[in-house]
Amino acid sequence: MSDFRNGYTTAPATADMSVDAGLRSFMLGVYNKLALGLVVAGALAFLTGTYEPVQQLLFAPTADGRIGLTMLGMIVQFSPLVMLFGSMFFMKNPTAGGVNLLYWAVVATIGAGMGIVFLRYTGESVASTFFVTAAAFGGLSLFGYTTKKDMTAMGSFLIMGVIGLVIASVVNMFMQSGTLHLIISGLGVLIFSGLIAFDTQRLKMTYYSLGGDKAAMGVATGFGALSLFINFVNLFQFLLAFMGGNRE
Repeated sequence: MSDFRNGYTTAPATADMSVDAGLRSFMLGVYNKLALGLVVAGALAFLTGTYEPVQQLLFAPTADGRIGLTMLGMIVQFSPLVMLFGSMFFMKNPTAGGVNLLYWAVVATIGAGMGIVFLRYTGESVASTFFVTAAAFGGLSLFGYTTKKDMTAMGSFLIMGVIGLVIASVVNMFMQSGTLHLIISGLGVLIFSGLIAFDTQRLKMTYYSLGGDKAAMGVATGFGALSLFINFVNLFQFLLAFMGGNRE
């Protein structure tokens, strides 16, 4: 995620950890953008998962009767990764407008691709899992916001865990092991739970390190919302492995 992952991650040596109006305003901006992003992504997921003309463009049954992806569906599914990796190379000096464009493009493509959950799981289980995810996110983010413990070392470990999850998930695409899928999902819940707390603390420290620079805070708000959005979506998807009632 470009400079938010690289240029705005270093916490100052000392920081006034008291809560002030500026910090509240900064964090509120991040959470408002995150909340709106979740609404947009949810609406797109519902559209692509339940409106048949759009559904057929992205999803199709496979030979074994499962729900798979069309070519367009694969493009939509992998577009967020392409944009995120691309931003690391093409957004060396990001602006608030550029980061906002990246944020909404990622939100839209992830939302459209998540329509598949409405085909794989019952609506009731999707709704209940979403509310559990929201409650867990709130608690974890509050912990990251209020804890005095420096989570930097844990964050580095969690990032390595994400890389491991990606590799394991790719391997399981070929193995199709149900047991491995559950192990990956369990680890995913733990890793992204930790990342929610870590990224929240990092956002707080970022606010102090920027020293009131409005332009930089606009960029940090966008990248912060993007990080938390990705954490929320991944936690939701991994929880579905345990809480989702299958349609298939």
